Amino acid sequence: MGFILGGLETEDYDRQYSDRELLDRITSYFRPYTRQMILVAVSLLLNSVTTAAGPILIAKGIDLVGQNPTTAGIWLMAGGILILGVSAWVFNYIRQLFSARVIGAAVLQLRQDVFTATIGHDLSFYDEHPSGKVVSRVTSDTQDFSAVIDLTMNLLSQLLLVLLLTVWLLTINAWLTLLMIGMTPLAVGIALSFRRVARRVTQNARRITATINAQIQESISGIVVAKSFRQEPAIYATFADNNQQGYQLGVQRGLTLVTIFPMLSIASGIGTALLVYVGGLATRGSLAAVSPGEWYLFMQGVGFYWWPMTSIASFWSQFQDGLSAAERVFALIDAEPKVQQVGAEPVERLNGRIQFQHVRFSYTDKETVLPDFSLDIRPGETVALVGHTGAGKSSIAKLITRFYEFQGGGISIDGRDIRALHLGQYRQQIGLVPQEPYLFSGTVRDNIRYGRPGADDEAVRQAAQQISQGEWLGALPAGLDTDVGERGSSLSMGQRQLVALARVILKDPAIFILDEATASIDPFTETQIQEGLDEIMQQRTAVVIAHRLSTVKHADRIIVMQQGQIIEEGDHDSLMAQGGHYAELYDTYFRHQSLAYIDAWQRT
Repeated sequence: MGFILGGLETEDYDRQYSDRELLDRITSYFRPYTRQMILVAVSLLLNSVTTAAGPILIAKGIDLVGQNPTTAGIWLMAGGILILGVSAWVFNYIRQLFSARVIGAAVLQLRQDVFTATIGHDLSFYDEHPSGKVVSRVTSDTQDFSAVIDLTMNLLSQLLLVLLLTVWLLTINAWLTLLMIGMTPLAVGIALSFRRVARRVTQNARRITATINAQIQESISGIVVAKSFRQEPAIYATFADNNQQGYQLGVQRGLTLVTIFPMLSIASGIGTALLVYVGGLATRGSLAAVSPGEWYLFMQGVGFYWWPMTSIASFWSQFQDGLSAAERVFALIDAEPKVQQVGAEPVERLNGRIQFQHVRFSYTDKETVLPDFSLDIRPGETVALVGHTGAGKSSIAKLITRFYEFQGGGISIDGRDIRALHLGQYRQQIGLVPQEPYLFSGTVRDNIRYGRPGADDEAVRQAAQQISQGEWLGALPAGLDTDVGERGSSLSMGQRQLVALARVILKDPAIFILDEATASIDPFTETQIQEGLDEIMQQRTAVVIAHRLSTVKHADRIIVMQQGQIIEEGDHDSLMAQGGHYAELYDTYFRHQSLAYIDAWQRT
């Protein structure tokens, strides 16, 4: 068991829900379809009636035929059975049709809710939780949610069938029927004893499925690196271990759920044997008088009674499979975001003043990135943040975009608390070009339009033309209609950056953030990007995080950072004159890099 459960820790946002809480939550998804559910219930009732009437008609028919065997009687019995069979099929079809529609609609709404919650989580959530595990909850677990409803529908059907059969058996012999009912709690007790273990094994089975999904997604995403280092065997070994673990948990889950029925069959067999014995004695007159014919009909009814009764008794243990899926989905929906807005004040066009007041920030409890950071960026000012890796430059950009929550101090935009602004409207005022831009499947035109979905083709073309007069489009096979491939794989890194920059130009933000976007491109593309930057930085606040002199040298102000603190600030010339940390960075990095690019340029 230790091997099987190894590595199946719960996520930190997982929570335990009581069965009542889960049922109330599940029911809420079906309240809009009350009329359809009533029709399903009526169909269930009629289906149960016709199903239960079948054996009753057969028993009565055999009794009548035995007393007066006529051809007409046999035909009448056969016709009645045929009508009941067709009616049961029709009612069952109606039930299945509307059940499928209602369940489909409920799963659709649940999946919309969980996806909305998922994309609403802040970036720290995705730093801590593999995307493959999240995807598993959005897809597999929401689909398995429907099992809860299927089981519930079957439960209602079986309950009605048991009720009808019990009434019929009471008409045959009340004493034997009460004895049979008295043995029913034994079957229910056996089934309920599996409830907790069923919930545990199904939860573990879902966790290993999520782990496998996460590992497959990570392996495919990093296949280039894996192949370059010849690590395919290691990837396969990891998958094989996870797959073996999934196999073991799948067997454990299957055995747990399957074991319920043999145990219940044993209980029902014992009950039937006891009824045969007692009923046999009754026919001899030693107990309450029962005729042989009544005993025969009663035992026939008992055979039809135990099967739905067994299904009802096993319901709660099987139900745990659906509840475990629902619990994982609701936990994802209910996960508390770390970025907390205290208000939703409307945001008009911003002037772009950004103020950090003694901000304290850390990604985890182990290390503080910004211990006490203060900075005032004026409207329309271009500020460059420089420093070694880990100095806290990108963290400042992430705090401005409100991707992460700071733990102390305050950040204000145009004098207003950033936590009080309408987050969606505020982010519409920010344009971000990251170091590795993400392009969605589609064309270059589609990805540029992502900055302003309502923009027409002419607006998209004009945005692209503002970068190097559109010359970069000539290198694309089909211009703006070039397909970018998965994650932009059909384009070079430089071309992806140009698309991302055009996207921001189309968006026309009040605050522009460039996060080391020129760190991995060639000098020619950098020149094209610089022309686009000159365009986008006009009349808007810009925060530039860069390792290239061309994007730093002309900034209005350069902020030199070290270990989350400002150690120098000023323009390029004044900082070079000071001969401090910036001058050292320039001499050891910028100057050597510039000479290397000049050499590369000359070679081409």
